[in-house]
Amino acid sequence: MPRFSANLSMLFGEHEFLDRFDAAARAGFKGVEYIGPYDHAPDVVAARLKRNGLTQVLFNLPVGDWARGERGIAVLPDRVPEFRQGVAKAISYAHALGCEQINCLAGIAPQGADCTVLENVLAENLAFAAEKLEQAGIKLLIEPINTRDIPGFFLSHTDQALALIDRIGSKNLFLQYDVYHMQIMEGDLARTIEANLGRIAHIQLADNPGRHEPGTGEINYPFLYAHIDRLGYSGWIGAEYKPKAGTEAGLGWFRKFAGQGSAAA
Repeated sequence: MPRFSANLSMLFGEHEFLDRFDAAARAGFKGVEYIGPYDHAPDVVAARLKRNGLTQVLFNLPVGDWARGERGIAVLPDRVPEFRQGVAKAISYAHALGCEQINCLAGIAPQGADCTVLENVLAENLAFAAEKLEQAGIKLLIEPINTRDIPGFFLSHTDQALALIDRIGSKNLFLQYDVYHMQIMEGDLARTIEANLGRIAHIQLADNPGRHEPGTGEINYPFLYAHIDRLGYSGWIGAEYKPKAGTEAGLGWFRKFAGQGSAAA
């Protein structure tokens, strides 16, 4: 079975952020991910990882002001210097935390902006980040996100992301495939994963509708787990969902499919 990591930006929210590492380890997770570690010193986060024997699977490049609704700045023409400074900051954190891959959230397109201009800015920023991260031994990922939850998000389909990867031509730029977002935007999950397995560096999950635990909606996760296994996917699958009735109460899916087997290792 696949290896599952706990997304601490969404799971164990009943605890303070640093205490979520402890809670994830108690629940049986061996890996963690989240939006970003930047509110805490690298050594503080690293200590929580080490104390709990956890792998830092993934986090994002700095995303701008999340509290004010920003969801990435890579597509914004007036934020290029900030984006590039954020790449250096992310690399320093990744080295401190032993993290081997970083995701880039493209951001929300400004109303009325020229999409060609925005795509050019995004491509230039990704080319810059992919090169810098490759020099640091870190993979760069990009993630399409549904435009129902985040209206105006610039990168919203698998084909769009793959075309951007092809355009940039870096061997260090990969797809982060979020099952929940892509079920909303395009469906055809199993075929898309199979067709692009070699370009997918990370998978995330939640069920639809509601973005709750696997098994609460329409997606056939037992089938997908087995399908991914058959394909030989060796990466992590991030549990990035909104617990329906508390994290612990909703972990039956994890205990069933991972808690007793190699997927939790």
